[in-house]
Amino acid sequence: MSDNKIQLENLYEEGDHWVQNLGDETIHAKRMGGKFRNLKWLAMIVWAPFFIGPYITWNDKQAILFDTEHRQYHLFDITIFPQDIWMLTMVLLFLAILLAAMTTVLGRVFCGYFCFQTVWTDIFSWVETKVEGAPLKRRKLDKAPMSFYKLKVKIIKHSIWMSIALFSGVTWMLYFGVSWADYFNANLSTTTFTITVVITLGAYIFAGFMREQTCLWVCPYARIQGAMVDNQSIMPTYDHYRGESRGKLNKGNFVDDNGDCIDCHQCVAVCPTGVDIRKGQEYGCITCGLCIDACDAVMEKVGKPKGLIRYTSIAEMKFNQETRPLYKRPRVIVYSLILVSALSILTYGMSTLASMDLKVLHDRQPLFVQLSDGSIRNKYELKVMNKTDKDMQVAISFKSSIKDLKSKETLGSFMIPTGNVKSIYVYLSAYENNVGDDYEVTFVVKGEKSTLEYETSFFTPRSMR
Repeated sequence: MSDNKIQLENLYEEGDHWVQNLGDETIHAKRMGGKFRNLKWLAMIVWAPFFIGPYITWNDKQAILFDTEHRQYHLFDITIFPQDIWMLTMVLLFLAILLAAMTTVLGRVFCGYFCFQTVWTDIFSWVETKVEGAPLKRRKLDKAPMSFYKLKVKIIKHSIWMSIALFSGVTWMLYFGVSWADYFNANLSTTTFTITVVITLGAYIFAGFMREQTCLWVCPYARIQGAMVDNQSIMPTYDHYRGESRGKLNKGNFVDDNGDCIDCHQCVAVCPTGVDIRKGQEYGCITCGLCIDACDAVMEKVGKPKGLIRYTSIAEMKFNQETRPLYKRPRVIVYSLILVSALSILTYGMSTLASMDLKVLHDRQPLFVQLSDGSIRNKYELKVMNKTDKDMQVAISFKSSIKDLKSKETLGSFMIPTGNVKSIYVYLSAYENNVGDDYEVTFVVKGEKSTLEYETSFFTPRSMR
């Protein structure tokens, strides 16, 4: 057989079934092997910690626990309270800018490999393939009248889908202190039951039925990604100059004046969102690279060089320009600076988390009172918060340059329950003649792991003049 004599092997068998995805029918994506398909399987490991996390113990307790009842959030040795929730802002900022930076450099790669919708849909479609067969067989089964075989297959598939969805919903709730025993014993609150049902149905419907329609019509990221990419962004791109004019093979031979694309539609057949990459970049493309696997397999089969569809930038493809280094792209530089700033602030916040918090409120009405012996008294409210997961014993004292500054009652040790704020009232008095130009008072709260100081003022008639 000559080099241009091609063994078609039913390349066009599925071609007539693939049209632009307008949402009017279910997309049954073909599954083919290749490096990008393997990369997608590997990327799914990112979600493994989600299912493993609730079962990890640390110091005989659940390592990751969001205790909403007591407003405590435990991450191994770190306990975060609502007062430290500002760090969540840094986390969200970091993730948002990281998403923008990834899109600028590699297009919608997050959607293609890491998005929970993509991952769950891929798992659901894999189950569907194992139960119902290849895409052509699934389409015939969908159109076939109801029979015992069809009913049996559909029940098996949907049972597995629902099991995966339910496992996802239950796993999410395990992070909030719910246990499997609570589900088996039906010992669930209304809130827990409702959230579990919502997540289960959400995963079942979005990954099982809506699939690519979620990416095309529901996800807002699909609409805004166009503002994030530029002609330097590297994305799956069809080499129009090499592939056109495309046309089918004629009895296994390439037609003169045709390009390398043989119009087999395999790139469309494997696309999870039904996009035809040959029509150019569309917002439905999730940058998964499966079309590259399909096209490379066909090119190898017909004896043509791989790379008709490949990861490249428009600048390189259309203008034959080299992709600029990241440090020469202003948008990437700005994103990087924001990422570093957010991560630095977050790291600082995590590293400086104290085991307790102290605030001192000076009584404002009145600022001071004059006692019968002529001394001046100020009232203070010390709010001490225990930010650990155990009860804490603290010792309270004060220091000042004011001569003979005394407390009404002897200050000593106080017990503060975990996660609680205890208000301690302190009355300090001194004679005005003993209060010089330095009228500052520093309260000291000493715990087992840390010591906090809070500086405030001692007011007198003279200090108000």
